[in-house]
Amino acid sequence: MKPFAYVRAHSVDEATAAHAGRPGARYLAGGTNLVDLMKLGVETPDTLVDIGGLPLGDVQELPDGGLRVGATVRSSDLAAHPLVRARYAAVSRALLAGASGQLRNVATTGGNLLQRTRCPYFQDVTKPCNKRDPGSGCGAVDGVHRDHAVLGHSLHCIATHPSDLAVALAACDATVELRGPDAERTVPLAEFHRLPGDRPERDTVIEPGELITAVLLPAATGGLPSAYRKARDRASYAFALASVAAVLDLDAAGTVRHVAIAFGGLAHRPWRARRAEAALLGAEPTADAVRRALTEELDAAEPLRDNAYKIGLARSLGTAVVTGLAEPGGGPEGPAGTPPPGGSEDRTDP
Repeated sequence: MKPFAYVRAHSVDEATAAHAGRPGARYLAGGTNLVDLMKLGVETPDTLVDIGGLPLGDVQELPDGGLRVGATVRSSDLAAHPLVRARYAAVSRALLAGASGQLRNVATTGGNLLQRTRCPYFQDVTKPCNKRDPGSGCGAVDGVHRDHAVLGHSLHCIATHPSDLAVALAACDATVELRGPDAERTVPLAEFHRLPGDRPERDTVIEPGELITAVLLPAATGGLPSAYRKARDRASYAFALASVAAVLDLDAAGTVRHVAIAFGGLAHRPWRARRAEAALLGAEPTADAVRRALTEELDAAEPLRDNAYKIGLARSLGTAVVTGLAEPGGGPEGPAGTPPPGGSEDRTDP
């Protein structure tokens, strides 16, 4: 076992100062991912800064109708929150589609966004991985990569980001609130995670010492029809082969006034389908129109030897979700947007 120091922070300022002053520090909240990686020897922090006691565990309604979700709000609490269920159904569904009930009772909102890839080459310290050990190579490129990226990857890394929540937040135009030792800032969720390029060891744009303090859900997408759907190898407790979150608003004529589509399981970060969104604005969201728009988006894909199936899978998922939202009753109160009754695990997705 590698020894490490432990700091229990009593304020956000104390936490950021402790982290910034120790290059090998990691923040600890729920620990559902970090502790596992420490056991595997993938993460070897010299200091853990415990933020579990900080006052970051509330969901607050903002004056404009948006929501401020504290970084340590538990996944189970967020999924069941009445305002989240009513206004941001995709967020609730995404949370319920991930992990087990036990893990959701411990995992936090900020930690969910910061979880590391589940690429087996990253998790196995005997294998080459540029994300874990920069310059060692990417074993997945010529190895087992059925679950890996088809968009935005590089020869340095083809891993995907595992978060379900991040995909839904990207579609809802959420922003991430960060506090550093000297300043605070907000970053659009869709820009918070990085593509790998030649620096795959950097998952996000977060700077040393910065702490996620909250996620902000805007009023503009609150209450619009939204949904999340996930394809996986098992009916539950499995990471996405491909997933999609969408938000849709139609005008009185039935044409698209606003649409946001984000894919999971396809890239190093949630993939906002900006090209498809632009193609659908002002159009009637028929199955043919949505399929054409998504085909245009996915033309940028560069599949590997064993994962070309993800392109058709993502197109089918996206078409089903967007057209479902366009149907009467397909909004937050209808079948496409409503979380499962009682907040139980969603076992209906493929």
